Amino acid sequence: MNPEDFFGSERRYRMTHQRRVILEEIQKLNTHPTADEVYEMVRKRLPRISLGTVYRNLEILSTHGLVQKIGPVSSQMRLNGNTKVHYHIRCIHCGRVEDAPIEPADNIESAIREVSDYSIIGHRVEFFGICPVCRKGGIK
Repeated sequence: MNPEDFFGSERRYRMTHQRRVILEEIQKLNTHPTADEVYEMVRKRLPRISLGTVYRNLEILSTHGLVQKIGPVSSQMRLNGNTKVHYHIRCIHCGRVEDAPIEPADNIESAIREVSDYSIIGHRVEFFGICPVCRKGGIK
């Protein structure tokens, strides 16, 4: 989805320069940064931006489906610039989250629809393990 098209349909929000920079920084990554990490990345391009501005804009981008929040297993929410259905891998030691390098299985939703009374609208899958950086540091 083109962010301009999305925000153009509502008068309350528009794609400001700050929002565009925040969205671009998140979408550059395969890892899923915390809001604080996004703030540090964005400050390189917008040195005067505040942490509060980044948090507010992340919430707006999330509400409008332009970024995805990944629930807190650790103390901070992580953000994802890829809003298409895909799976994640999370390091149980450092909390790092990455996109899993496999395609999502479409038949999972069909299978669940057949055996439950739920109206399935989507799914998320997350794998847990120890990332290469932690393994190099001696974590097993």
